[in-house]
Amino acid sequence: MNPLVAAAAAAIPAPEPGLSINFFWVIVAALNFIVFLALIWRFAFDPIANILAQRKARLDQGLADAEQARKDRDAGVAERDRVVSDARREANVLIASAQKSAQELRDADIAATREELRGLHERATADIQAERDRALAELRAQVADLALAAAGKLVGETMTNASQRRLVDEYLREQATTGEGRTN
Repeated sequence: MNPLVAAAAAAIPAPEPGLSINFFWVIVAALNFIVFLALIWRFAFDPIANILAQRKARLDQGLADAEQARKDRDAGVAERDRVVSDARREANVLIASAQKSAQELRDADIAATREELRGLHERATADIQAERDRALAELRAQVADLALAAAGKLVGETMTNASQRRLVDEYLREQATTGEGRTN
């Protein structure tokens, strides 16, 4: 052995049994860890972070859409209630108008019927009066004919038709003026 190597070997103390720290290997391990961490960060954590960010954005958008849908639903319910209220109000107005029109039509029909009945009554009264007058005139004519026939038999002579009629008409007029206070 070379005396120099033997001196150097004697200068390095013999390793002690137990734990020893080798700084070279610590630095190599740290560099390996940093390189591994950079690779993991680049190829695993960034995509996972992007996926999580996209998922969070989708969730936030979903929550915003749900909130908007709730607001739209509430607005729709309010609009529906307003429309239903307006429709009920319009229906009530239409019903009231229809009832009023029906009442007016009914009143007009009743008035027309009453007027028609009044007219029929007046015509019937006029017809009855005309028939009564005609029957009385006919009765007077028959009575006059009978009276003339009876008077002719009593007197024994025949009177002219014109003079007979004149006498009978005068008599009947006298009877009508003096008998008007009586009811027939």
